[in-house]
Amino acid sequence: MYGWTGNILRINLSSKRINKETFDEEFAKKWVGGRGFAIKILWDELKPGVDPLGPENKLIVAVGPIAGIPAPNTGKTVVAAKSPLTGGYGDGNLGTRVTEHLRKAGFDVLIIEGKAEKPTYIYIEDDKVEFLPADEIWGKGSYETLDWLYDKYGRAIGILTIGQGGENKVLYAMIRSMEGRAGGRPGMGAVMGSKNLKAIVVKGTGKIPIAEPEEIRKIGLEDLKKVGEIDKKTGWSIQGTTGVLAWCNEVAALPVRNMRKTHHKDAWKIDGERLSKARVATYGCPNCTMRCGITILDKEGHKAEMDYENIGMLGSNLEIFDLAQVGSLNYMCDDFGLDTISTGGVLAFYADAIDQGAIDGDFKFGDAEKAKELLRKAAFRDGIGDFLAQGTLRMAKKIGKGSEAYAMHVKGLEISAYNCKYVPGMALAFATSAIGAHHKEAWVITFEINETERGSYGKEKAEKVVQLQRIRGGLFEFIVACRFPWIELGWDLDHYPVYFNKITGLNWGLEDFWKVADRIYALIRAFWVREFPNWDRQWDYPPKIWFDPSNADKEGLIAGKILELDKYDKLLDYYYEIRNWDKRGIPKKETMVGLGLEEEVKELEKYVKLE
Repeated sequence: MYGWTGNILRINLSSKRINKETFDEEFAKKWVGGRGFAIKILWDELKPGVDPLGPENKLIVAVGPIAGIPAPNTGKTVVAAKSPLTGGYGDGNLGTRVTEHLRKAGFDVLIIEGKAEKPTYIYIEDDKVEFLPADEIWGKGSYETLDWLYDKYGRAIGILTIGQGGENKVLYAMIRSMEGRAGGRPGMGAVMGSKNLKAIVVKGTGKIPIAEPEEIRKIGLEDLKKVGEIDKKTGWSIQGTTGVLAWCNEVAALPVRNMRKTHHKDAWKIDGERLSKARVATYGCPNCTMRCGITILDKEGHKAEMDYENIGMLGSNLEIFDLAQVGSLNYMCDDFGLDTISTGGVLAFYADAIDQGAIDGDFKFGDAEKAKELLRKAAFRDGIGDFLAQGTLRMAKKIGKGSEAYAMHVKGLEISAYNCKYVPGMALAFATSAIGAHHKEAWVITFEINETERGSYGKEKAEKVVQLQRIRGGLFEFIVACRFPWIELGWDLDHYPVYFNKITGLNWGLEDFWKVADRIYALIRAFWVREFPNWDRQWDYPPKIWFDPSNADKEGLIAGKILELDKYDKLLDYYYEIRNWDKRGIPKKETMVGLGLEEEVKELEKYVKLE
């Protein structure tokens, strides 16, 4: 079998037992890698109702057949578990040297289970595994932890780690690697922390099994160079993802004041042009020639690596328009190991609830110093921070008084930095994302605003959401690679079957990938339904306030315009129809059987009746 090592490394932290397991080519072709491997393992091995922060939960670290090979933007790894934030399936990907090292160590997947008796880190070198005391780094931020491990093992090593947020089980804690690399928004860092696991260090010295090694090396290196040349020609990396901020402000889709507003006169102060001018360094993931990690000095003089989501959620959404202060909030999130999107959403919701008189407090929009104080308290669960550490869904349930309507989340995951009070297709994308409200799987907003009638609810929008989920949430999440060359530079999708086939020796076309993507989405939805058997379509609704006429903009481009619930429901019907799911949003029996999920159907039918 080429393209896969065929090996899984299972590590039990409770017993310190290590098992090397294998999978066959049928499993590899059915699930491919990354997100596919993760959801299949979690479905098979977790009983519904398992405590996400208990030793029975499993942390999956998974790569794919393209991951780590010399080709455009292949330095990505998927981390997954049952989410402590949402209670459903949770994952994320991040750029890390673990990608290449894990494959060279001879593994496609790590399964971390149990709980270490004391703070621990794992050192993996090929098939040797050591459990080492983490006393010197437990309680340290992720930057200091990375430096400590670099000093011990060298900077070329692969490392995944958590900060204090993960140690203290903040429900939106992430996993960190390299400079500003982070992944696992729905609390993957908290899962690591719950296991007393501070870091995973990987060193591999073997070779990745490739069907045509010389050919893929030649093509891959040439294509890396071509992508770099396109980037230089287009100038995309000058602003990177932050270039979208000015556009969102212009088209009234910017998150401002807990998404109550869609644009702001001071947004230019924190836009991509200002960020690029303040740049002191640029970082990127392995195998990347379009590096987007623009780094500035924050208010305290730290190097803060920024992107659009950070600035949108920690800047405009909090009405903080001092770039250095936004940098400080971003740096703190990275160091503590907190998701910047959820942190911004939590702080904005808290300020909004105080504004509405639903809760007492002294935090106001625009108060950067207070935001930093609260962020620190959240990371350590200190005082009010223990409340903030729970995320907006739980906060709103405890506050009550109508606050649930403006808690900006879907399924418990805070919404990314696109205000969709009048962008129905993107609202659908958030609502149907596999992990909760995340933009990465179907960033349909530019298509919707630039190429369609913005306020329409036609089937073409649902079709576009599904198409993008197959590509962004499917293909790129299971092969595993970064989507930016395709999205930002127009790098044709047809390149990816070429890489895949040269590596695996198979002869797949894009249609083969789409079936795998649909299979993964169906099983992820089945995982959610098994956890929440009272499932209905309301789980796929965006926040109520986006349908509230009193929340419409009073002036500007979309004055008086909001989402319409009856039309959104029709759009959601189109989405279910395309996926062949029922009106509740549950895959039909025939759909799952057609995707090769016969055994999974039998399991799901124990909890819910399928059409």
